Order: sequence, then structure tokens, then C-alpha cells
Amino acid sequence: MSERIYVEKLAWFKQNEKPEAVLVVADNQELIRIIVAWTNLEVKHADGLTELNNESEDEIWGWLWENTRFNLTDLKSKTGVPYSESILETRMRPLVGNRILYPDGTVNSFVQRYLREKVLKLFERKPKKSTQRTG
Repeated sequence: MSERIYVEKLAWFKQNEKPEAVLVVADNQELIRIIVAWTNLEVKHADGLTELNNESEDEIWGWLWENTRFNLTDLKSKTGVPYSESILETRMRPLVGNRILYPDGTVNSFVQRYLREKVLKLFERKPKKSTQRTG
């Protein structure tokens, strides 16, 4: 199976993102930590890609992930979450299943924008309360 097909299939998913994916992570600090760590992880596809047997959307998504390589120990370390790697894998399932994490180390663009907005709000200056009293 060629690398070109892997790249093409992944590009299709990125072009067909759903904004509702944001609802899965909205205000869930645990999932947000995994997403942030994912973007700082070395993620690549397998050297010898397996055969893609079917063309259904779910099967292609599964095939992409079947051929994804990353270090789970490194991910656990970067998340700072205090649970085992098997629990971390379980926590990742909704992120993978809802196509929030991509098998190339990137993230759904709607989720990425949501997280950037949250960061910007953290740095917004709050208006100072006026100590001056009027009339």
C-alpha cells in the first residue's frame, strides 16, 4: 500500500471535519491535556502499510489508525495524567472515534480553534474596577 494513498485518505478526513467534535472536549480538562500532548508527540505512519480492504469511511479511518505509530509512554508523560497507559488508551478512544486526533499528530481544526480561543481568554486583561465613586 502506498504512502500516497495514506496521505490522500487522511486529507479527505481533514477536508470533511465536523465542528460538533468540539462538544466532545468542551470543558473536559482531561481530554484537553491529551489533545495538547498529542500535538507535541512524534507521530508517523508505519513503514510497511497494511492493505486497505474496504472503502467505507469507518474502515478507512480504522486503517489509518492501524498504520499509525507513536510512543504511548511518551504521550502519558506529556499529558501528566496519573493513570496507566491502558487507561490513557481508553481515554483516547473518544478523541480518535470522533476524529479529533488525527493519525499524523494533528488535531481537528475546529477543536484546535476552540483551544486557541480558550488560551486567548486566559490571557485577556480583565478591566480594573474603578475605585472612584460617583455622586
